[in-house]
Amino acid sequence: MNNAPQPRPEDLPSRASLFRSSVIAGISAAAILVTVVLPAEYAIDPTGVGRVLGLTEMGEIKRELAEEAEADRLLDEQRALERSSSVLDTVFGLFVGVAHAQEAWRDEVTFTLEPGATAEIKMTMEAGNVVDYAWTATGGRVNFDLHAHSGGDSVNYERGAGQTSGEGSIEAPFAGDHGWFWRNRDSTPITMTIQLRGEYSDVVETY
Repeated sequence: MNNAPQPRPEDLPSRASLFRSSVIAGISAAAILVTVVLPAEYAIDPTGVGRVLGLTEMGEIKRELAEEAEADRLLDEQRALERSSSVLDTVFGLFVGVAHAQEAWRDEVTFTLEPGATAEIKMTMEAGNVVDYAWTATGGRVNFDLHAHSGGDSVNYERGAGQTSGEGSIEAPFAGDHGWFWRNRDSTPITMTIQLRGEYSDVVETY
């Protein structure tokens, strides 16, 4: 095998020559950057050469495409957030619907009280049961007594005279029929509407 000949010192480039080559290369790279790369990639044309060569227009197209891509990305993110919000709204609506269903009135009793007439509406409850109620008198005013009695036990929850509406809740201290005695003291018929929900087994109506 023949060995490659060693270069002679006079054939090697001098330091000045290397420095000059490095400077030329740096200037060339800077010139290419300013006149070609910046106009073609970013539409930045400080010398005007890129516009002459058509490179600046290319860069403007690329910039517009990048801006459109960014706008599309932001739009996709917004749509994703809207879809997520819609799903959350739907789930929340279901929960609200269930809650409203749970709060709906269980029974509604409607009847007419003629002038001077009386009626009783009572719920059959066990001790500790709770009932919510709301009632309205349309066409006049009524007197009422909300009470209960069973065997030797009795309780008076509320009394009223000349009333047209009421609402609240009662908790039964003992088992039995708990409810209202109504009397129409006006001279016109009165339509009574009583709404009930809670813990009771039956509604007893006596007219």
